Amino acid sequence: MKPLLITVIIGVTFGSPILQAQAEKDSSTATSNVRGAQSPRIYADGRIIFTLKAPDAKSVQVAGGDGLGKGPFPMTKSADGVWSVTTPPAVPGFHYYWFVLDGVSVNDPGSETYFGYNKETSGIEVPEDGVNFYHVKDVPHGEVRTKWYFSRTTGDWRRAFVYTPPGYDKASTTRYPVLILQHGMGENETGWTKQGRANFILDNLIAEGRAKPMIVVTDCGYATKAGMSAVAAGPGAPARNFQQAFSAFGDVVINDLIPLIDASYSTIPDKQHRAMAGLSMGGMQTLFITLHHLDKFAYIGSFSGPIVARINAGKQPAGAAQPPQFDTKTAYEGAFADPSAFNKQVKLLWLGAGTEEKQFHDGIKGAADALKASGVDVVFFESPGTAHEWQTWRRDLHDFAPRLFR
Repeated sequence: MKPLLITVIIGVTFGSPILQAQAEKDSSTATSNVRGAQSPRIYADGRIIFTLKAPDAKSVQVAGGDGLGKGPFPMTKSADGVWSVTTPPAVPGFHYYWFVLDGVSVNDPGSETYFGYNKETSGIEVPEDGVNFYHVKDVPHGEVRTKWYFSRTTGDWRRAFVYTPPGYDKASTTRYPVLILQHGMGENETGWTKQGRANFILDNLIAEGRAKPMIVVTDCGYATKAGMSAVAAGPGAPARNFQQAFSAFGDVVINDLIPLIDASYSTIPDKQHRAMAGLSMGGMQTLFITLHHLDKFAYIGSFSGPIVARINAGKQPAGAAQPPQFDTKTAYEGAFADPSAFNKQVKLLWLGAGTEEKQFHDGIKGAADALKASGVDVVFFESPGTAHEWQTWRRDLHDFAPRLFR
């Protein structure tokens, strides 16, 4: 069988010099491209040109996240073996994508890769006009450090990323609050730095005086207790699987991660200076962990995290969004049953969702409304026009972080 030839497009990419010249005039290369790659390219209105040279392929499509539009998008082959397609305007922000080449999903050699969908995946950054809160700016920058540690919970080595704010190394006597910030399903601890640009969001907020300097920790949200088999905790899995998986990661956070960070960095090691937040699965984990350990956290944030009222009881399908009636008395084993007591313990309960992620948005908003009606202090934030994607979560962090440690 003759191997397929796939090449990254550096030179002529659009079938003819005339088409190439016009495309280059009207569009620009994505900032997420590898160095020198001329594809994909983005028009000012958000349309994207994808190209791939695969002369032996029979069919090629572009598929990806919701923000790219309703795909997959069939590509057309030119005489020189270059496949191309121009997609409709994409939602601004970061989107995963891949090619489907003769039925096989492959990454784009012209793109950087990002860990999503449980694998290294191509990604494209679509700019949003007038929005730069997650861009690199000429301000003091913190550092993102890699911290390897041995977990007694899992019996294995784990890796966390730790953001230290600008001036951390020079301020030898200063101690900082801590935010534990978690990724979503199919992603890992690299997500908030690579896809989310959390370090730049914090740099800019701190420089503007809008956020307190803080240490931000991101760890892998997957964990299995030593001596136990891993369980599937994805869509359709039994609720007990979520309970087991979340319990294992909760033990990592409480028994391994928090002591490690407090021992290794200049933290203020108490509840009043500790926050946890996460996106999607990470938001679910945040609620599960913090609401069972209110002695450890005073600030709680769930970004597009489905609200599961009775995960321990196994009464609700795993991964289901919030049911129409959210019982504030029994949810999370009664964590909200006494609103006055809860409000005294928790300084911030923050829930957010994109307006276009209906499966998540309506349930989360319903839970927030029910909590407010019961007397629980809660902030609900909407990201307009975005779905279950990184632009939603960047906006979430941008609103959440300035509220911390006040």
